[in-house]
Amino acid sequence: MKHYNLAVVGATGMVGRKMLEVLAERKLPIGNFYAFASPRSAGSAITFCGKQYTVIELTEENIKAQPLDFAIFSAGGETSRVFAPIFAAAGCIVVDNSSQWRMDPSVPLVVPEVNPDALKSHANIIANPNCSTIQAVVALAPLHRRYGIKRIVYSTYQAVSGAGLAGWTDLENGVKGMPPQKFSRPIFGNVIPQIDVFLDNGYTKEEDKMIRETRKILGDESLKITATTVRVPVYNGHSESVNIEFKRKPALSVVRKILKSSPGITVVDDIKRGKFPTPLDCSGRDDVFVGRIRLDDSVKNGLNLWVVSDNIRKGAATNAVQIVETLIRG
Repeated sequence: MKHYNLAVVGATGMVGRKMLEVLAERKLPIGNFYAFASPRSAGSAITFCGKQYTVIELTEENIKAQPLDFAIFSAGGETSRVFAPIFAAAGCIVVDNSSQWRMDPSVPLVVPEVNPDALKSHANIIANPNCSTIQAVVALAPLHRRYGIKRIVYSTYQAVSGAGLAGWTDLENGVKGMPPQKFSRPIFGNVIPQIDVFLDNGYTKEEDKMIRETRKILGDESLKITATTVRVPVYNGHSESVNIEFKRKPALSVVRKILKSSPGITVVDDIKRGKFPTPLDCSGRDDVFVGRIRLDDSVKNGLNLWVVSDNIRKGAATNAVQIVETLIRG
């Protein structure tokens, strides 16, 4: 079996460390491993698959010194803008977790369960979608293929881990009565209907990401989509209420059958027994969990779904690793 040289850029951050964990769990055929990070973290030690590695400073010289096949980025948009092309020019395939390349027409935006064929054409840079978009499209794609989606209304309930360690710390400190440092308002005992900055049209950047990324991943720019994204006092795991209007009338029995048989989805939907997915149920797991499946009689061909997933795993680390796995399998 061929082994591949792989790097993680931003290896010391919250998502970077989760990427190392997922890489170890999924046992990719890795020959040599390299951990890159900022000058602040360079020289520190990091453990991967039971071995200690010295974190390498992210510089053009250090990049070119390593013979790399893949690099998974989790270091922010500016870092990706500067350094991803350097890796790509050296023949390394970059899977980038930032928003930097997602809407670039020449860069595929990929969720392996949904649009793996997009990987057939790339210029050594591949974008990992936004966490809230990933879990939504895993559930939507098989239904779109069957019924044709006309309109989507997203309402999200997003965990503080989606804002990184600073968001997590704000919730921990809020429990102690301390003021927020990351968020614009206290998050403990509160919900904040703002994720990222506001745009001129009144939407936030997070809402705009979900709208545009969904269209690109599903390959349908005609989709009518609106979104309201909300930060909630949950440590980990995003929840989404997804209201869909289809072109053709959905049958609940068929919808459930489609979802149950689709890769990456676990259906938890038995309201008589009080069974539906919550963030605590999904934390530490890779599937997208779907429940509260019901028709929406207020519109023609309407359906409601409740979609929950671990935003650090499937919403970031696992999806990126799955992209590498898909490329290795060819």
